Amino acid sequence: MKALITGASGDIGRAIAEKFLAEGYEVVGLDVRPSDLKKAGYIHILADVRGELPPVEGVNVLVTAAGVQFPAEEVIDVNLKGVIRTMERYAYTPAIRAVVNIASASARNGAEFPEYVASKAGVVAYTKNAALRLASYGATCNSLSPGGVYTRSNAPVLDDEALRAAAIGESLLGKWAEPREIAEWTYFLAALNKSMTGEDVLVDNGEMLKSNFVWPKGNAD
Repeated sequence: MKALITGASGDIGRAIAEKFLAEGYEVVGLDVRPSDLKKAGYIHILADVRGELPPVEGVNVLVTAAGVQFPAEEVIDVNLKGVIRTMERYAYTPAIRAVVNIASASARNGAEFPEYVASKAGVVAYTKNAALRLASYGATCNSLSPGGVYTRSNAPVLDDEALRAAAIGESLLGKWAEPREIAEWTYFLAALNKSMTGEDVLVDNGEMLKSNFVWPKGNAD
């Protein structure tokens, strides 16, 4: 089985790649950044989801994890249009078995940068459209919406003691998710799930019941 993962150099994308490798998949990672992941069965391709996408044949599982929070003028192109371009390139083929699009809890509560919220809400909606189209292949298509995750992209909050406490305090369980947890959910949706499609799965430690966005002032570029 072959899995194609965009954003594979990011913390979440890499964790997803490692999970599928551990489960015996051949994994192709796409990212604008190089990767130091050196494991048997892994191929890394430098590619931008906004540009020309390379040919990759026989994709059974597609995971779109490429995404940015800012600058604002790039967010829609990467987070939403990039998902659409990636799926149109790789998903609609007889080989496909499952698609998981990484969205965000912000798509539901609106508690983040405007363009980011709009882009992730668009991903959730597009996933439903894609599920309708992929049903003819017998494939599932779902989105996964994490809340706070311990990643390098969230360093502006995590590296500030007061902001970290405030942000994590927004969760009911008093913590954020580790990238490997998001990878486990992704694998479940793609490989173990056989009957759910067109749905968005929220994994947010209970943040949705509070919905306050914590970010340092003046740090949006």
